[in-house]
This record gives sequence, structure tokens and C-alpha cells, in this order.
Amino acid sequence: MSNLLWKSLVVSPAVLGATLLVSTTAIAAPNTTTEVSPAKQPGVAEVVQQPEILAQTTIDQVNRYSNEGNQNNSQSQVTSVSQFSDVQPTDWAFQALQSLVERYGCIAGYPNATYRGNRALTRYEFAAGLNACLDRVNELIATATADLVTKQDLATLQRLQEEFSAELATLRGRVDSLEARTAELEANQFSTTTKLAGEAIFAASDVFGGNNGDNNNTVFQDRVRLDLQTSFTGRDVLHTRLAAGNARNFALDGNNVGGEGTQTFQVGGGDGNNSVKIDRLTYEVPIGPAQVYLAASGGRHSHYASVNNPYFFDKTDGGNGALSTFASESPIYRIGGGAGIALNIPLGKGGGILGNSSITAGYLASQANDPGISAGLTNGSYAALGQLNFSLGDRVALAATYVHGYNAGGGSLFNSGSTSNQDLVAVGTGQANTLLNAGSSNSYGVEAAFRPSEKLSISGFVSYHDVTGFGANDDYTAWSYGLGVALPDFGKKGNVLGIFAGAEPYSRGRAAFAGSGSDIPYHFEGFYKYRVSDNISITPGVIWLTSPGQSSNNDDAIIGTLRTTFTF
Repeated sequence: MSNLLWKSLVVSPAVLGATLLVSTTAIAAPNTTTEVSPAKQPGVAEVVQQPEILAQTTIDQVNRYSNEGNQNNSQSQVTSVSQFSDVQPTDWAFQALQSLVERYGCIAGYPNATYRGNRALTRYEFAAGLNACLDRVNELIATATADLVTKQDLATLQRLQEEFSAELATLRGRVDSLEARTAELEANQFSTTTKLAGEAIFAASDVFGGNNGDNNNTVFQDRVRLDLQTSFTGRDVLHTRLAAGNARNFALDGNNVGGEGTQTFQVGGGDGNNSVKIDRLTYEVPIGPAQVYLAASGGRHSHYASVNNPYFFDKTDGGNGALSTFASESPIYRIGGGAGIALNIPLGKGGGILGNSSITAGYLASQANDPGISAGLTNGSYAALGQLNFSLGDRVALAATYVHGYNAGGGSLFNSGSTSNQDLVAVGTGQANTLLNAGSSNSYGVEAAFRPSEKLSISGFVSYHDVTGFGANDDYTAWSYGLGVALPDFGKKGNVLGIFAGAEPYSRGRAAFAGSGSDIPYHFEGFYKYRVSDNISITPGVIWLTSPGQSSNNDDAIIGTLRTTFTF
């Protein structure tokens, strides 16, 4: 049965063309040829009518495949089956192929003298081959060539139609059903250019350790994001993201001026009262070799720059990476944000030390929409980023980052460009964050990721921040560093076991914080993301913070969290 089906696929174009030849000849000379009745051979009549319902786009595709002979990598016409180096007389379809080549002359081969008979055949390619045979038949008719069709060909076609009538009827029914369902989807779809990507996070969390536990209660928090992703060309994407949440970070020893221990779901959720806001409006499009990023609102450096922290970073404070904002990405990417433009430009195309390198440049303004005197796109708070990216094969990724920031009216250094109270401090201590007056900063960072195997990933970063304040004794410096080890597919495909350790952004010896402590606030974190399904994951984890507020007099804080993430 299977061999007969394959033979039918091979000889069908020629036999169909032969049938058309007989029918046309019968019309021209009714006294010498018997006309084929559509009632007796419904399959033939149906096939002849089929081109009348083809869409114009399909005809264009057929013409494109038929004209492939004009291209350098195209097929070329052959006159003998012996010209094919990969076709042997012992092949089961040899005689059928020989008949198509030598009797009908409508088979083409590849320039390297191969036929590639075992390669998969698309419907477009089948249509192109059928069109070539029909053109040959028309040529034979026009030149009054002798009858090349035999009764055996017609008998074979009729026998195949009868034998596979049930299969053809089943296939016809499936195609009709698919067309009906496709028409229903097209008629009721939300948009032809937009798809919805959503994320909902439920998290139960608490903090333990000395006064920290007494100053806080167990909380159950949420954050929801609905991202409308629109593409106009198939290569670009417009993000219109709505967000709402009620999450707030813990107060450590009654002091919440810093962002130590802040978790990813506790930022970007509106005002903390589940009020809906547009927290991202960006557009990404390739222009020549460059990838262009435009942000009208809610732009982040980590949207367009490579942070080189796999398995810990998840699409800027997503729900499938690390628990904390510190372990998610280097703090240097949280300096500034808002509206602006960025470019990613490749420097090489494979091979050599610059084969996989690129340069990234971006400018984001936090008050771009404010026409005030000390605001706007250039006079308000902003951050300009430059980054050089290197990739050594698919195992090592390196980046060197520089960010120049300007804050027009004090506030926080690591605020991601947000102007809401909930997002003012995303990471680090109060000493490293607090800008008493307007000031500028120059930050330098190095990020690296190393994947020695498919089951192990190592990544880390170091950042240094030099802040120049415009008031008395406002100058200070800050440091931060971290190292993470991730074990993907640990226990089950899609699971991730992650361990991260480092020092959150800290600053020593600031005059404005005299007597507040100068100890290094170490951060230790462990989490295990368990993938329940493709759309649901559960992540239990622990964050241990030493010397909160840079003071060993403060009790260590231990934060326990059970996070559930739904994506759709």
C-alpha cells in the first residue's frame, strides 16, 4: 500500500497532464478520441477544477518555485534519468521517474547532478512540478506532437483513485474542517498584529531575625502584568504593558530608606494598591545591522543591554528568575530610566576575537514628559549608558559598562528612573542610594557569564559608582559585587537551582551618615524554581542579609518567600 501511494505521488503530475491532453484532443477531434466523462471519473474532474479556486498569493508562490531555474542555486532541466547521480535502476521509483524525464521532459535536477528523491516535498513544490508538466503538455498540443498517453496510464490513474478514495475523502474532510476553524479564528481574533503575554505573581513572604521579625508581619502579595506585543513587520515589536500590584518591601530594624532585600515582584507594580498603570511603552525595530530601542515610558537599561546573568535575570524583574532585585542584575542597570533611545550595533560577523561582539549605547530620561525648567528630555534627570559586549563562542560572555547619570533634585541613585514612592529604592543601602541634593554620577561595571556545561552556569558582576553632589559634603563612592551559580534542569527539565552571594551597593565614610556604620552588607540567597507546567512555576527561597544599613549592630535579616508565577 505504501509503495503504491508513493508511486501515485510520483506519476500523478504526468498522468494528470496526460488526462488533460486526452480531454483537449477529444474536443479538437471528436471523431477519433472518446471524451472522458466527469461522472465516471470524479477525481479527474475535481483536479481539473482545482486551479480555479487558488488564491493569487498561492499562484505567486507557484510561479516563484517554477522560476527557481533562473537562480544560481536552482534546479536545471535534464533529458535522461542517468544524469542523476543519486538515482539507481534498483530504486523503486526508477521507472516512474524515467517515464517523467524521457517521455514528458518535465523533471529538473540540482546543479550537482542530484535529484534528492528522499527530501520532503512541500505543497508549493508539488504545484511547481505539476505546473511544469502542464506547460509541457500544452507545448505538445501546440506542436501537434503524436499522442504520448497510453491506455495503461489512464487505467493506472483510475485504479489509484478507486483504491485511495477513502483516504482522499478523509483528507478532504480534514482540510475543510481546518479551513472552517481558521476562518472562525480570523473572524474573532483580537488583532492580526497583537498578541497578549501575561504574568501573575502570588507571593507569601516573611522576615525573621531579632527586631526585624518584630517590626514586620507575614504578608501575601501580588503583582500582575499584561503585555500587549504588537508587530507591524514581523521583525519589530511594540510593548504596551499594564501593571498592578500591592507588594511592599520589608522595613529592616525600622529603617526602610534602603533597598536591601527588595524582591523583584515588589517593584513595577504601581502604587502598591493594585492600581493599574502603564509601566512600559517601548518599541524595538531593526534598522540595517542595528537594533533600535525607543522608550516612551518605563524604559529600563536592562531592556536593551545584555546583563549577562542567565537564570537569575528574567526580563527585568520577572517572576521566573532570582527572588531579589540585587541577584537579578547588576545595580548599574538600575541607574536612571524612563523615556529615550538606545542602539545595539554588531562589530563583527563570526570568526576572530570580534566575531560575536557588539556595542550598546542608550539614553533614558526620567522626566522627559515634564516641561518644567529643570526637567524635560535633557535638563531633567537622565542616565546615558555605553557598553561593549564580547562573546567567546557560546560558553563565555563579557561586558564592560559605563553609565553617566544626572539627578536633578536628589532622591535615590538606584531608582530605575521611577518617580513613584514604591520604586524609589530598588537595591542597596541608604548610604549608597541617598542623594541629598542634585548631583551627577559616573559608574563603571564589569559583567561576565560562563557556562562550562549545559547543566551549570556561573555569572557575576562588579560595579563602582563615583557620585558628585552639588551640595556641601555630597560627594561619595559606592561599591557592589556578586557571584551566582545556577543549575538548570536540576531534578526536572525547566527547574532551576540558584545560589547567589555578594555585597549590595554600600558606601563608607559619608559625612551625612556619620555614626551610621561602615560594615559591608553581605547578601546570600538561595532559591529553587520548580516548574509545575509550561505556564506555572513555584519558587521557594531564602535571603540572608548581614549588617543591614551597613551596621553590625543591626540584627541580621532572614527573608523567606514562596513565590508562585503564572504566565500566559
